[in-house]
Amino acid sequence: MHTHITAGQYDSWSEEQCAGIEIVDGMAVVSASAPKRHNRLARILANALDAAAGPEWNADTDFDVRLQDVPVTNRRPDVTVYRAETIDLTPARPEHVLLVVEVVSPGSETTDRIVKVDQYAKAGIPFYWRIEQAATGVPIISTYVLDPATKAYRDGEMFTGVIEAAAPFAVTVDLGTI
Repeated sequence: MHTHITAGQYDSWSEEQCAGIEIVDGMAVVSASAPKRHNRLARILANALDAAAGPEWNADTDFDVRLQDVPVTNRRPDVTVYRAETIDLTPARPEHVLLVVEVVSPGSETTDRIVKVDQYAKAGIPFYWRIEQAATGVPIISTYVLDPATKAYRDGEMFTGVIEAAAPFAVTVDLGTI
């Protein structure tokens, strides 16, 4: 038998208890540990976005976003860009978030390509990026922009980047244009 988790129960858990899980429609979803390449790419992208964001926005990895309270749906995007003044508000709400990024790994393909896209759009998060790691090592970034009228994302631009041992993946981002 599965027990539904309420927003209040989840909010009472420690950060350690919440690490590595998401709550979807009141049910805990435990994710397998992401590969090192996945975590590195998310960290590098978060650092680049944080540097580009200026003082009004922060970019972080391992950041909870409460998409809905009943039934509780709490996601941890690989990278989240959110309003700097909301850093201490927990849980973060979609109205605090500008952009969420998911790095697709083996086992997360369907969730990152279909399920989360729909959830983020319905929650009203303006931008969604999905990063696919090609076998060649070249990450492909697909961007999506929310259509507020339909609460669905439309395709944005597609970017590619290269990760090299001598020169890490570099991202130039102007948050004023996304």
